[in-house]
Amino acid sequence: MTSHFQHSFQFLLLISITLLCTTITTTIAQSAPPPGPPGPTNITKILEKASQFTTLIRLFAITKVGDQINTQLNNSKQGMTVFAPTDNAFSSLSVGTLNSLSDQQKDELVQFHVIPTFISTSQFQTLSNPLRTQAGDSTTYNFPLNITTSGNQVNLTTGVVNATVANAIYTDGSLAVYQVDKVLLPMSLFGPQPPAAAPAPEPLKDKKKKSGDEDTTATSDGKASANSVGRIGLRRDLHGLTAGAIAIIIMFYL
Repeated sequence: MTSHFQHSFQFLLLISITLLCTTITTTIAQSAPPPGPPGPTNITKILEKASQFTTLIRLFAITKVGDQINTQLNNSKQGMTVFAPTDNAFSSLSVGTLNSLSDQQKDELVQFHVIPTFISTSQFQTLSNPLRTQAGDSTTYNFPLNITTSGNQVNLTTGVVNATVANAIYTDGSLAVYQVDKVLLPMSLFGPQPPAAAPAPEPLKDKKKKSGDEDTTATSDGKASANSVGRIGLRRDLHGLTAGAIAIIIMFYL
């Protein structure tokens, strides 16, 4: 009897403890706040997490392009695409290349790696060249960027260098960051200068006018020559008449 009572008491105690733990767990779960919305996109943090982009991060900070990207991403629905050269890509540049650039040229170089729209990997095959970057004018000798694909390989051509997209570092439907194996050097900063423009042809009206002036000059010169000859002949006639008159007068007095 006593043993049966003890077993019943232990069973009831176990049930009570179980119910109490379940109640506490449910209360804690219900009182926990829901997870907040994701924080604003930050290109610098994305590159820091991926590592091997120290030089690009530094250039983003110097030129303020990093802040510009973050602002546009969080205030626009067009999205953005960034081609990110690795530290090894920057190391392969000639010594002093970056230091030789002015602040404006550094800004243009970094902006040349940023596309003002989101480009997914599947869209590379359907893009129209040249692709317009944040650097501006995409015409020859300025900032043209052409993209070609071969199977799964994506190639970038600037007119100065040919680069390859290695892999996607980050993509969320709004921002796409692709690792590239070379720094994209734009024609405007590193390419040959455009050829000098040919001189404009002389207008036809001017040529006709010039020809007319020459004819007028020739005519005037002809008239001047004729007048000179006439004056010389007249002088000779006067000298002859004068000499004849003097001879008649002398004969009359003799």
